[in-house]
Amino acid sequence: MNILIIGSGGRESAFAYKISQSPKLSKLYIAPGNAGTEQYGENVALKVTDFEGIADFALKNNVEIIVVGPEEPLVKGIHDFFLSREDLKGIAVIGPQQEGAQLEGSKDFSKEFMIRHDIPTAAFKSFNKSNLEEGLAYLDTQNLPIVLKADGLAQGKGVLILESYDEAKAELKAMISDSKFGAASDVVVVEEFLKGIELSVFVLTDGENYKVLPSAKDYKRIGEGDTGLNTGGMGSVSPVPFADQAFLDKVESRIIKPTVDGLKKDGIPYKGFIFIGLMNVGGDPYVIEYNVRMGDPETESVLVRIESDLVDLLEGVAKVDLDKRSYTVTDKTAATVVIVSGGYPGNYETGKVISNMENVKESIVFHAGTKQDGINVLTAGGRVLAVTALEDDLFSALQQATADAGRIFFEGKYFRTDIGFDLI
Repeated sequence: MNILIIGSGGRESAFAYKISQSPKLSKLYIAPGNAGTEQYGENVALKVTDFEGIADFALKNNVEIIVVGPEEPLVKGIHDFFLSREDLKGIAVIGPQQEGAQLEGSKDFSKEFMIRHDIPTAAFKSFNKSNLEEGLAYLDTQNLPIVLKADGLAQGKGVLILESYDEAKAELKAMISDSKFGAASDVVVVEEFLKGIELSVFVLTDGENYKVLPSAKDYKRIGEGDTGLNTGGMGSVSPVPFADQAFLDKVESRIIKPTVDGLKKDGIPYKGFIFIGLMNVGGDPYVIEYNVRMGDPETESVLVRIESDLVDLLEGVAKVDLDKRSYTVTDKTAATVVIVSGGYPGNYETGKVISNMENVKESIVFHAGTKQDGINVLTAGGRVLAVTALEDDLFSALQQATADAGRIFFEGKYFRTDIGFDLI
């Protein structure tokens, strides 16, 4: 069958790598893709929100399955667009319809969903311009630190953790009155701070059945020792050593099953991936957030551990018989180290020539922000490459991925050498 992946980052590179291995695949397309996805399929110059262009291309090229990587096209309704046209209905879109995408598109929506279905999460209250004064007074009743979350999509920057009441009040005003995050902070969720260890669990569902994908932990801070500014992710590991089977059983019974059942009860059709951001608080899981797609760079660590045919699983989602599909995961550990442009996540330069990738033999190099320019591969983003090693144990995987990240060169290159070592 012909498959189209929507997106251009490390996550989409990992999807392309895994999907290209399937005996069920005839032709793979990636829109728009990057310099690395070209080794697995054909890049197509289409924007991820050009629904008309994507539809025309899918029809002309007999695409049967579309895998949506990033959240923006899902929140903007790409799945609904395909369902709205008779000529497109037969093409399976892996990713929720617009209503289900609100689990990520609106923090307030997702928190209300969790409360409604008894899914453990931090206590919260939402505020907007009409009740801002009430919100400012509410802050005084909370324990420090206080968490403020922009309701809408804010490129991963809309979450603030404040250590003082004055700071929290100033930021709440800035978010609501001064549109600090644009329309995304018209509504702000004030949330209880949960103290624990973060991790993520991923689920693939056809709306009736689900498969629990491997757990992962990512590292957001730019600096060694988890210091400095937040980024889109500097690395990840899978599985997570502190998430033993007893903990994962709690995640499934208290969170995954109630989430899938809750979507059904609310009449929200959902076919695709659910990323569940969790906090392990003294051995009990609490939901920090939902994402309606796979994470990046967690995908690069998760997909390499899945032994089953991913296309077969995606077909199971399309045909609503996911429970009948074979699914196995390796016991090996995957570690991913992200290489970024100098200056990231602040101002950074692009267009730097990347060299020595061919000398990485033991790891997989997933491209994120890259482009092809004649015979050269150039940097084209903040996060440039994700180097993933799959080994028998965590230490070996971390050692291999870190060493291989060191083998690649471009001007201004930076990566963290301590990813995952806090878990050993």
